Amino acid sequence: MKHAYVFPGQGAQYSGMGKDLYENNAEAKALFEKANEILGFRITDIMFGGTAEELKQTNVTQPAVFLHSVILAKTLDVKPDAVAGHSLGEFSALVVSGALSFEDGLRLVAKRAAAMQAACEVQPGTMAAVLGLKDEVVEQICKETEGTVVAANYNCPGQLVISGAVEAIDAACEKAKAAGARRALKLPVGGAFHSPLMEPARVELEKAIMEAPFQTPSCPIYQNVDAKPHTDAAEIKNNLIAQLTSPVRWTYIVEYMLKDDFTRFTELGPGTVLQGLIKKVSADVEIESKSAL
Repeated sequence: MKHAYVFPGQGAQYSGMGKDLYENNAEAKALFEKANEILGFRITDIMFGGTAEELKQTNVTQPAVFLHSVILAKTLDVKPDAVAGHSLGEFSALVVSGALSFEDGLRLVAKRAAAMQAACEVQPGTMAAVLGLKDEVVEQICKETEGTVVAANYNCPGQLVISGAVEAIDAACEKAKAAGARRALKLPVGGAFHSPLMEPARVELEKAIMEAPFQTPSCPIYQNVDAKPHTDAAEIKNNLIAQLTSPVRWTYIVEYMLKDDFTRFTELGPGTVLQGLIKKVSADVEIESKSAL
């Protein structure tokens, strides 16, 4: 039985996340304190007792979700046959697979969050979830809509998130509803992630990723950009850079894993979002979510 560990992305955060790890495990506490030092502020105070609004800030959310996932994995001493992560979760997956050190992974996540925040301020945008249409129909709507709007997150069959300029997203949502979408609603996000509007962030992050020391992972990582398994450090870096302006192909990652005989999935980190998405791709797999010891 092949066992994959999967890691959630931005949006999975909640107040109190990781607190039990900090209080009940000495190794976890030491890693959280190291993270506070690296980041230059006490992110643990916000994770354990911050408001939803405080946790929603990109420069907090991304490192917080990363830390919860990675520290939990380290305290469980996981040995997966493969890993994958949704958007930001790909960085958690890389650290857990040994491709990146904890410290370098956290520095890259902090850099990514700051670069994405800056890109949002330069070119405001948004995202919307379209439910109940085939991927090809949504892709065609994006092509036919004036302005910047692209498919951003292929989450599961019948659920595709689009990303782009606000006016273009509004127009695409109306077209999706007219085409029979069950819902087409804007998401409470601060920008057009995984779209061409993230190009300034991609440029910013490219240098940091190219300079960071990546190792060969202990197991394959199925990456967002092409949904395929990778073990070559140079390929992993290039895919990670492209990820910021490319769609997250989560549906296809799960389908590839199923073809490669993965029958067991464990989601590590806050929330159970990925568990729900994986079940919608296949009801036959064994899946669990862990957010605590």
